[in-house]
Amino acid sequence: MRAISGEPPPNSLVFSAAPFVSFCVPSTGPAASIASTSVAVYVCTYRRNEPLARMLDSLEVAADRARPDVHLGVVVVDDNPDRSAKAVVEESSNRFPLGLHYVWVGAGNIATARNAGLEAAMAIADWVAMVDDDQIVVPEWLTELVATQRRTGADAVTAPVYPRFPDDAPRWLHDQPFAELWATPVRPDGAAVTDLQTANSMIRTSFLVDHPTVRFSVDLGLVGGEDMVFYRSALDAGLQARYSRNAVNWELQSADRATYRYQLRRCLWHGNTEAVTNLRARRAGRVRLAVRSVKRALQAAVRPVTRIRAGDSPQWRYAFAYSLQSVGMLLGALGIRLPHH
Repeated sequence: MRAISGEPPPNSLVFSAAPFVSFCVPSTGPAASIASTSVAVYVCTYRRNEPLARMLDSLEVAADRARPDVHLGVVVVDDNPDRSAKAVVEESSNRFPLGLHYVWVGAGNIATARNAGLEAAMAIADWVAMVDDDQIVVPEWLTELVATQRRTGADAVTAPVYPRFPDDAPRWLHDQPFAELWATPVRPDGAAVTDLQTANSMIRTSFLVDHPTVRFSVDLGLVGGEDMVFYRSALDAGLQARYSRNAVNWELQSADRATYRYQLRRCLWHGNTEAVTNLRARRAGRVRLAVRSVKRALQAAVRPVTRIRAGDSPQWRYAFAYSLQSVGMLLGALGIRLPHH
């Protein structure tokens, strides 16, 4: 079993036969039986110690709910230069059957961190799951992911991510459908899918071993879209993926995201990264993306008029924010890449 250890310099990893920097001894009880499924979930974190602790709490509940049928290990990939997430990991020891493992990268590049998480999780379990540090999973999350995989025989399973805004967020953020901009499409449970996200998914370790080039592109680590390109390259390599409707993941929006400025910036970036990743994965050309951006701009312009005619509020804030997706997409089609928000 491969593992990561030592004190690697920034932007590098050291592989050796030594164990992970780990704070939990794997269970030898029923959870580790041959009949059960082993899953290792990795969480990349950067300057979010409180949200990370909250995510680990939710993973512990999900792991307990899945026993003894599924046994879980957790890898925390610390991308902080000062290793500040290590204290959170130390406080959360002895919570998971396959251990809680700490990997420091400190590269400031999410793709580099994701690749480190993949390699570490592959060394622990037969399945690699992925979540983000600003989320929480529902208690049935792990059980539902595995149940969908067993029922369909898929190589990967993805599930919905829903944003949740603070209760004291501005009224317009609750009244206008901003949450719909970031929520994933709802599909029938078990449906075949061709778009997956690392924010809530699980992939077979053997597939990753058999396809060593299916990894996160480091050059996208500062602009975003590395997750979409990763799964599109996996699909091109023959990955069979399914949708698990009840393995819900909540993205908890912090107060600094509950501002109109943030929503505008995110819409602009989202349109831009959609274009960049489509070009990278060869799913659409520049002309097609330009046409798509014009179509999206027209949809944004027509929406308030349609709503006024129907006697509804025009939702000007939402319409303008949505229109910025078309601007970002057009910039991406022209070869301009915007930094991650």
